[in-house]
Amino acid sequence: MGTIRNQYKQQDVFDFEKLDVYQEVRAVNLKVLKRLFSLKSADPYVQDQFKRASMSALLNLAEGTGRMAGPDKKNYYIQARSSVFECVAILQIMYDMEFVDKEFYEDLYAGFDKVSRMLLGMIRSFE
Repeated sequence: MGTIRNQYKQQDVFDFEKLDVYQEVRAVNLKVLKRLFSLKSADPYVQDQFKRASMSALLNLAEGTGRMAGPDKKNYYIQARSSVFECVAILQIMYDMEFVDKEFYEDLYAGFDKVSRMLLGMIRSFE
């Protein structure tokens, strides 16, 4: 399948598109959304919250990249990381309720872990 970045022929015009962390969040987000749209039995509230948290991580990262002041950028990156934590908690609930299988859980968990570490590095760069 390749990475999302390689699937599209585009120039990276916006700064956030050039970030490896953005591409990672985007890839994890795509997995979340595809799974959520295919689930019929999961609780709609849990699905909606997962979608919102996943999108929030992606959108806060993008928006923060567009901010000019360092403290402002940092706050958006903190929000993006907080949304990643929310995603992990929801993923664990969905796994416990058997809405997702172990393979999917482990794949997403690893993706969220990687993204969280990358965002933490960005946040710490402002200290």
